[in-house]
Amino acid sequence: MATEYLLAPQRRHAVLTRLRRRGTVNVQELSDLLRISASTVRRDLRDLELQGMLRRVHGGATTVDGASEPEQPQRASTQLEEKGRIAAAALRLIPDHSTVLISGGTTTEALAARLGERRGLTVVTNALPIAQALSATANVDVIVLGGVLRHREQSLLGHLTEHALHELQIGHIITSAFGLDVDAGLTGAHVDEAQTDRALLAAARSVVVLADDSKLGRRGPVRLAPLERVATLVTDAGPEHPVCQALDACGSTVVHA
Repeated sequence: MATEYLLAPQRRHAVLTRLRRRGTVNVQELSDLLRISASTVRRDLRDLELQGMLRRVHGGATTVDGASEPEQPQRASTQLEEKGRIAAAALRLIPDHSTVLISGGTTTEALAARLGERRGLTVVTNALPIAQALSATANVDVIVLGGVLRHREQSLLGHLTEHALHELQIGHIITSAFGLDVDAGLTGAHVDEAQTDRALLAAARSVVVLADDSKLGRRGPVRLAPLERVATLVTDAGPEHPVCQALDACGSTVVHA
């Protein structure tokens, strides 16, 4: 299919996908691949640089330090003890016979592994690893939101995911975070996930964030929600951390695992 008529978000998604795979992109290469002018490529690269998604260099662009996450297996093997404590503390916040939305992430997967202790629980998720973790837990009903599969993260995205949310009444969303910062709020690492992530956050009455100390004070390139939208933070960070203090000042609950 000719790509001359791709909308800007589609072009930029293609640019970022190629950048993540290769580490660098070339203006002429992108122009040939997308069948658009070099000036359009340069404009897209400029706009993506303004969003913090890449760094322009002569003839193309390269990745930005800290603007992307490690691969999922690498993340799963880090901070294991802290994630376990956070998951155990989060479990105590989930009442029996409730409906919760759980987004993808290694910390939320640690929580999913413990949900067999709850009765009459319904879990809504767009993350295949969460659904898989609960597939053998007969006392938990699982609703998997449809959508387009993002292979790297095994998550489902897009308008089908967002449409399904309108059919459901959800009390809490339990989500992990790329970053949680006093000024930037809750942030993500991937622009192609942002719209779905925001829809997930908006679908629930309250937001519970699971984040170890390494996530606090870190800013991703994509804004997802202001700090005051976080009703509860479960973390291994101490109460003196600026993010914890800011949440206390907002009237939010901070649970120290």
